[in-house]
Formats: sequence, C-alpha cells, structure tokens
Amino acid sequence: MEPEGGGRSLAFRALQNRSHEKTKLRKRKSTLYVSAQDQSRRRGDLLGENIYLVLFTIALRIFNCFLVQTSFVPDEYWQSLEVAHHMVFNYGYMTWEWTERLRGYTYPLIFASIYKILHLLGKDSVQLLIWTPRLAQALLSALADVRLYSLMKQLENQEMARWVFFCQLCSWFTWYCCTRTLTNTMETDLTVIALFYYPLEGSKSKNSVKYSSLVALAFIIRPTAIIPWMPLLFKHFWQEQRKTDLILHYFLPVGFVTLSLSLIIDRVFFGQWTLVQFNFLKFNVLQNLGTFYGSHPWHWYFSQGFPVVLGTHLPFFIHGCFLAPKKYQILLVTVVWTLIIYSMLGHKEFRFIYPVLPFCMVFCGYSLAHLKTWKKPALSFLFLSNMFLALYTGLVHQRGTLDVMSHIQKACHNSPNKSSASVFIMMPCHSTPYYSHVHCPLPMRFLQCPPDLTGKSQYLDEADTFYLNPLIWLHKELPDDASLPTYLIIFNVLEEEISTFLISRNYERTAVFFHTHLPEGRTGSHIYVYERKLKWGNQQKMKF
Repeated sequence: MEPEGGGRSLAFRALQNRSHEKTKLRKRKSTLYVSAQDQSRRRGDLLGENIYLVLFTIALRIFNCFLVQTSFVPDEYWQSLEVAHHMVFNYGYMTWEWTERLRGYTYPLIFASIYKILHLLGKDSVQLLIWTPRLAQALLSALADVRLYSLMKQLENQEMARWVFFCQLCSWFTWYCCTRTLTNTMETDLTVIALFYYPLEGSKSKNSVKYSSLVALAFIIRPTAIIPWMPLLFKHFWQEQRKTDLILHYFLPVGFVTLSLSLIIDRVFFGQWTLVQFNFLKFNVLQNLGTFYGSHPWHWYFSQGFPVVLGTHLPFFIHGCFLAPKKYQILLVTVVWTLIIYSMLGHKEFRFIYPVLPFCMVFCGYSLAHLKTWKKPALSFLFLSNMFLALYTGLVHQRGTLDVMSHIQKACHNSPNKSSASVFIMMPCHSTPYYSHVHCPLPMRFLQCPPDLTGKSQYLDEADTFYLNPLIWLHKELPDDASLPTYLIIFNVLEEEISTFLISRNYERTAVFFHTHLPEGRTGSHIYVYERKLKWGNQQKMKF
C-alpha cells in the first residue's frame, strides 16, 4: 500500500511543480509585456510629458521670443546683456550699481558664456548677440510652463492641468516678459520649476534638495526672490516632522554651496570678496533708496499693479479663489503676502510681482474648469483679449529705442572710420540698450542718472540738470566743433526746445522711428536721429 500512496504523493507534487512553473511563466510574460509598454511610453516622453506637448511649448515660446520686439525696462539690458558684453569683449559701460557692487555676476555670467562661445566660433554677429540670450531665456520659460502642467496633472488630473496650462500660455504679461533677459524672468522660471519639487499635498515629485537649490539660485540672482518663498518655506518647516534634519541636511548645505558659488564668482570679477545680496537688500529695502527711480502709493499693487499684470484673467482668478480646494490656500497666501510686502516699499514696478503670476493661473484654471454654459465665450474672450495686449505690447508699444540702435549699428558698420563717428543719446537715462545691440567700439554717450549716495539735500543728476534748460546745457557741454558728436538721438518732444542749437551746428534729421502711442513726460511718441552735415569747406579741410 505504501508504494501506491508514495506514487500518488510524487504525482501530486509533480503536478504542483508544473502549475508553479506555468504560473511563473505567465508572470514573466506579463512583466515583459508591461515593461515593453513602459519603454514605448517613455520613448514618446520628454521631461516626463508627452513629447508633442513639450515640443509645442518650446515652439510657442520661440515664436513668442521673435514676436517681442519692444523694450520694457532698462534692466533687461543694463543688468544682463551690457554686463555680459563688457565681460567678454572688454568694452562697454557698467552702471553705478556695479561700481557700488549692488549686483552679482552670476546672472550675466550665463549670457557671457553664450557670448564667449559665439566669439570663439567666430559667430559673434550683433543679431546673434541680441537673439541668442533671449532664445535661451525662452527655452527656460518653456521648461517652466511644462513643469507647471506636470504639477497640476499630479495634484489634480489631466483636464485640470490643461486649463491651467491654457491660462499660463495665453497670459499677456507672461508673453510680454518670459523671453526678456530680466532677472525677474529668471526668478519666475526658477520659482515655477522649484514649485514642481515642493512638497505640496498630492505632489509625486517632492524633492527638498532640488526645490531648495532652485530657490537658493533664484535668491542669488535676485535677493527679493525670497519674498514669495517665505510662506512656502515656513509651511514646509511647520509640517516637517524631522525639522532638524530638514535644516541641517537640506537647507544649510544647499545655502552654503550656492552662496559660496556666488561669492567666488563675484570675487573673480569684482577683485574682492563681496556679498552683493546684502548690499542689494540694504539699498532697496533697508535704506529704501530705490525711490530715487520713482515711488507709488502703498495701494498701487492692489489698485493698479496686480490688475494690470493679471489683465482679463482677473475675474477668473477671483472666481477660482472660491472654488479651489483647501490645499491651494498656501498659493493664495503667497500671492497676497508678496503683494503686501512689496506694497511696503516705495519703488514699485509691474515686473516685481511677476513671479507669483503662475500661482494665479492655478486659480484661473479652476474657474475655467467649472464654467458650464459660458465656457466657450469665456475662452474666446480670454484668448482674444490677451493676444491683442500681447501683440500690441510686443510689436508696437515702446519699440523705437530698439529700432534706433539697429540704425546706429548699421551706421557704425557702414562707416569707413569708426573713430571719426560718435553718438550722443539725449534721452532719459538708460532709455536704449547700448553696446550689446551695436557690438562696435563706436564712441557713445548718454545722459547719466546715478542716485545720490552721499546724502545731499538738493541733488540733481546729469539728466535732471540737462532737462532744466537743455539749450544752455548743450552750449556749455558742447562749446566747439571738436566736441560735437556725429549723431544726436532725441525724443520728438525735445526738438522744438533745442532747434536753434541743431540749426546752428548743421544737424539734419536723417531718421524717424515710432516709439509709443502713449508719450509721457520726457518720453515722446517718436525718436529723431540728427546727423551733423559738414559744410563743403570743412570737408575739404578734413581731407587735407
């Protein structure tokens, strides 16, 4: 009997083993099938998203870049491209902020690297010097757009992500700023990418090292970048169970590395150890000397700045604030906090609150997602109104200051003897870019306006002194023919006041450029280029 039982036992075990083998084989096939699916999906991905979405965003921002042909504020040239040009080509002009060491070289170094590569390749034409840095900024802005989409897809779903993405892409102010070489643009891009790694509730991409590194880099480039991040950092610290580890293992090492890098870069270019972030905050926040360049009432951001920056997104933002879940309250708190802190400073500009604009798009997306009967009209209104503003500000408003530099650049390269020609820009200081848009060692001069750092009660800079009585100033500063520049560049509002000087010195208007439909104060609607025409007798003397 035992042999039979033993045989049955062996047969049962063999049957079990076969079933196990089959099961294992099925699992193996299933695993291979799933991994093949994942691999094919990954091949169609870029930056963790559908490759067509990413390529569309990149193409749109490049298109965006070439459709912005106007000037916004002087800092987009004088705190980036002009500094980079001086670093690489050893000529140009550095504003007082660099002699006083209020700005750091970390941001201009990015563009200086681009300029150096172009120079080594022998491709440093003026057009490439103008557009290559802006294209680089456009690519970074495209990355920020994709990261905002990815974050919303993690926090909500693909449909909600699409609405937020739509709001972000059709924002007129984002279109206007995101390809400009402004520290505010870099600050905004780094803030959005850092938010992707920030530990928001529901986020699957949390990474304390990555987000804190991006925040630290934004602070190095523009110290006020810490303002919108203060509520977010406090919330992370408050919710973190291992607070000591967060400080010692993440925040302190990241802060030490980035600050050390900034100190080394500035040590190389300044020639001495300088903590520019402290100098910047001391000047603009503690001493509030930024009011030298204009001041506004405390409510300006709430009554004008924020509504203008949001544009026609404003009603959707307000609607979305009532609909968004509780987990997004931290983003709303960040927006309000930033507006309040900047309202305490006298000097106010639209671009200062640009970094919180993508936060607002989250609430605008929620509004659009919950619209039912009026959704199509709302979408059409939002798109068309923003595109009108984007195209007008990008192609029409304040374009003359760039067009006139293209004219000077052509005159420079067409001139057989560059040292004999010279340019005097008699406009509000820093109205135009400078050598980064001419790329020619042509002698140029402009009216300067450094602030008073000595505490004088009745201080007037060169531009203020000039505009008090332009005619007297010109006769005093340009007393003889030897001191007269070849080209004078002025706004049309100044022409009548100095017409006698122009006639007596043989200047003729040779070019006119439209600038703006909204002239204000010293800024006119058109820019005039006057060229000095020598009389025949003088020309003969110069030849001999």
